[in-house]
Amino acid sequence: MIDYKDTAVLVTGGASGIGAALAAQLAARGADVIVADKQGDLAREVAAALPRPGFAVACDLSDPAAPARLVAEAFAWKGRLDLVCANAGFGRRKRMMQEAFGPDTMALFAVNMFAPFRMAQAYGAALETAGRRGRLMITGSENSLSLPQAVTRSRLGAYGASKHGVLIMAEWLREELAGELMDVHVLMPGGVYTPLIAQGLPDPKDIPPEFNVIMPEECARIALKGLDLGLFYIPTHKHIADDIRPRAEGVWEAIRALGLS
Repeated sequence: MIDYKDTAVLVTGGASGIGAALAAQLAARGADVIVADKQGDLAREVAAALPRPGFAVACDLSDPAAPARLVAEAFAWKGRLDLVCANAGFGRRKRMMQEAFGPDTMALFAVNMFAPFRMAQAYGAALETAGRRGRLMITGSENSLSLPQAVTRSRLGAYGASKHGVLIMAEWLREELAGELMDVHVLMPGGVYTPLIAQGLPDPKDIPPEFNVIMPEECARIALKGLDLGLFYIPTHKHIADDIRPRAEGVWEAIRALGLS
């Protein structure tokens, strides 16, 4: 189990949902937590309520320069930064045939996909300068691996593409680092009761059991267990493995049909 006592941790998207739960559980395990979020006032509330009161930063990660500024500010707080949870992200519901790929979609890719890796570059440079080793956990999604059956009617094409991108870029990052400088992990949540779901279902008791939605605290518990175990892939639901099968089976069917087997 990782000892977080007196470590410094940055959590983006930390003002609510999975990010707030990660911040709380990391602080309970002894970490000093920087809560970063576009909602600055809410980030300050979350940081002040942590078991070890943290440091809040208002930050809009759709700005390409923001990740580097955030890492520098977080590193300067305690003179170290032991873990970065690149968790900030948001969804967008739009049919692919109607997607204009305008500013809103570009902001989605900037936050969900590009910001974690701009952050990784800045974090790696800071670690190298300080002669330290770090850890990076990027929040992907069950959509990183497949088009889950549960969301086929949700019009999440651009969101799914951004989360697919997170996974392959993280795999390349892990490959290129080759175990040096920082450990890399990808959290892949299934259904989690975040503010997005709460908009339509204010009471979590109303969520149908077959939706298999977990609370943010359970997602954070699984995430930290994955870090403790040194896992690269950190799924939160068993069905995520089942959702991968149709794609793999489709490729094998094509291989057989093409006579490549």
